[in-house]
Amino acid sequence: MSDQPVSLTQPPQGYAEWLAELKRRIHAAQQRATLAVNRELVLLYWQIGGDILERQAQQGWGAKVIDRLAKDLRAAFPDMKGFSPRNLKYMRAFADAWPDGEFVQAVLAQLPWYHQLALLDKLSGAAARRWYAAKAIEHNWSRNVLVMQIETRLLERTGQAVTNFPATLPAPQSDLARESIKDPYRFDFLGLTDEAQEREIENALVRHVTEFLLELGAGFAFVGRQVLLDVGGDEFFIDLLFYHLKLRCYVVIELKGGKFKPEHLGQLSFYLTAVDRQVKSEHDNPTIGLLLCKSKNKVVAEYALGDKSQPMGVAEYKLLESLPPELRTSLPSIEQIERELGGADGSDDSAEDDEES
Repeated sequence: MSDQPVSLTQPPQGYAEWLAELKRRIHAAQQRATLAVNRELVLLYWQIGGDILERQAQQGWGAKVIDRLAKDLRAAFPDMKGFSPRNLKYMRAFADAWPDGEFVQAVLAQLPWYHQLALLDKLSGAAARRWYAAKAIEHNWSRNVLVMQIETRLLERTGQAVTNFPATLPAPQSDLARESIKDPYRFDFLGLTDEAQEREIENALVRHVTEFLLELGAGFAFVGRQVLLDVGGDEFFIDLLFYHLKLRCYVVIELKGGKFKPEHLGQLSFYLTAVDRQVKSEHDNPTIGLLLCKSKNKVVAEYALGDKSQPMGVAEYKLLESLPPELRTSLPSIEQIERELGGADGSDDSAEDDEES
């Protein structure tokens, strides 16, 4: 072993790599510990809720028992939050909504308690709750993003665009591509009216690209706007170009300020051909086109796509705020969304007053 002293100003060779590896291990251990604590808490709340349901049903205990239980549990565990009467009622509702203990342990225990409350408060059907719970786990949504997706009716919009994907893409990819496209797209965050022109909408989407990516959904990466294509010495410009990480292909998005017309697909087809020949690599799948218009006749769109050999879809976009005022006030602000997408750890959940949970 070397007797040379270790310099505090100049780390030894290999130290930086070792430190980076240690940080990765510590961070991973912290994440595992947090997940384990959350899992135990959710399962505990589910068990307490089930006990309350069972005793009220079999022994005829009334609602007042919850107030008494809250008082006794708080006295027994003064340093532990979560035993307010309101939260105990949520535990009962949680157990009532999810009677399948295996599903709670295997799936729901992966979500924090405040996500569970959003699913209970915002949704009434078990199928919708299961769908949003699965998406929240898959995409690691914060509670605010989960609430926003519910209130903007993501489930009802997913996979609703008119496409020719089943005829132009192989089965696994066509299903994923269809589920990656919505109809309509909501651009309320732009603050524009229906009179806005195509270029104005395009400029606003680029300015608010964080929210635009959130509305597009998981997997989309922004490549550029007004992307130049030189074809035989003539210049053409794609409105918006994205790359989809799961589909492993480029996605060309064209904006039309009016009603859909079949001839719009001719221009989109030209752009797909140019991207496939000039931009995509041999490892990329065929480029997909998405035409966003202010309105469309669904039958006309289906006819127009019927003879196209390239994968394309047609969907509408909505510019005006379409949610009731009482729902809009509960949506997260643009700043909150940007903060959460930037890597916030969700610590605001744990900071909430127990009485408000």
